[in-house]
Amino acid sequence: MELKKGRPADTHGRLEKEIRVYDLLDKLNIEYFRIDHSAADTMEVCREIDKTLGTLICKNLFLCTRTKTDFYLLMLPGDKAFKTKDITKQLGCSRLSFADADYMEKFLNIKPGAVSVMGLMNDTENNVQLVIDRQVIESDTVGCHPCVNTSSLRLKTVDLLNVILPAVNHSPIIVDLPDAQQ
Repeated sequence: MELKKGRPADTHGRLEKEIRVYDLLDKLNIEYFRIDHSAADTMEVCREIDKTLGTLICKNLFLCTRTKTDFYLLMLPGDKAFKTKDITKQLGCSRLSFADADYMEKFLNIKPGAVSVMGLMNDTENNVQLVIDRQVIESDTVGCHPCVNTSSLRLKTVDLLNVILPAVNHSPIIVDLPDAQQ
């Protein structure tokens, strides 16, 4: 794995949804670094990638209410455990569970294992609410997939919050989730 600045020089064999992420970042003049790798669909594999990226490892969870009417993308540090009770009270919603892959594909154009904040660029009807743990926004950089799990990006958190999210018409809800030991 080699850390490279910006988009790949050769996009042959890459999916259109990945290329559209690079197009968006370039259009917004966002500086980013990229690593290409084999499929990364577990947190263990992501830890190795993030060592090379040199950034906070994030878990991205696609959640919904029992009625499947409200959908959330939760970004939290990789070492934090997700407990539905910790977030539902802060969001003021009913119990959350993992949403079906069909909704992930429909709203974010992402498959399981590649869930990423960058998928919000595909959510033009704002079906998904972004929720970010405060520890993520307090980090200088954040790692994410460009809508595929064979590449990973490092972005400045300030660029994500102040440039990318407004450009894709999404505003995050900030939550405070307890650390794993609590």
